[in-house]
Amino acid sequence: MQTAEEQLPVSEIFYSVQGEGVHSGTPSVFLRTYRCNLSCTWCDSKYTWLGQDKARQGVDYAPMPASEVIDRISSYGCKHLVLTGGEPLLHQRVLAPILASLKSSGFFIEVETNGTVAPSSDLEESVDCFNVSPKISNSLIEEGVRIRPGSLRAFVRSEKSWFKFVVCDQDDVTEIEGLLSEFGIPRDRVILMPEGIDTATLLARSTWLVEVCKDKGFTIESQERIIPLLEKPKLFSALSR
Repeated sequence: MQTAEEQLPVSEIFYSVQGEGVHSGTPSVFLRTYRCNLSCTWCDSKYTWLGQDKARQGVDYAPMPASEVIDRISSYGCKHLVLTGGEPLLHQRVLAPILASLKSSGFFIEVETNGTVAPSSDLEESVDCFNVSPKISNSLIEEGVRIRPGSLRAFVRSEKSWFKFVVCDQDDVTEIEGLLSEFGIPRDRVILMPEGIDTATLLARSTWLVEVCKDKGFTIESQERIIPLLEKPKLFSALSR
């Protein structure tokens, strides 16, 4: 029997449509791992800002052996995988052989990461696209925690990486420009996402962000989802089928 260290802590596995990044609109299987090393104020993983120590095994996440993870993902009949979290790269030792197995069976693999943990060479070999989302000041996380220069430069060196920033105001754009200059992030691989949970806020921020992107050569992305959130299955409704 596998120990907890040999299993992957899974928050949910579900089939939906990718709503972010360069592959937005693509039908995808999502594997969401549990645990993050940050606690951003606007994160869509509730446990990251309520306190990860309050998450309940068997309710908020479940340790799963690699074979079961692979079987669940494969059962949907879709060959596009989005690995998300939390911060999935905290679990690279367990994830690397899982992704290698899926890659060998024809999967296209995206990884969504906050950019604080550099990918290992064996994991990177299986990945087709890194959606890197470095956190800026609006996350309310200390800079030394959210920006790890060595890890961020590793993603910049990879030709597989795209960089997404969540934007609230013009000061955020200035801060992003500073990161591009410091780390050599190519602006044609930068995506700006307006922060907001209501239509009015998203529309207002998108309006001026369009002009920013036209001026600076960035891409703008809407945070509105193609599939209503209510259609996304919860952990055990997804894992029990």
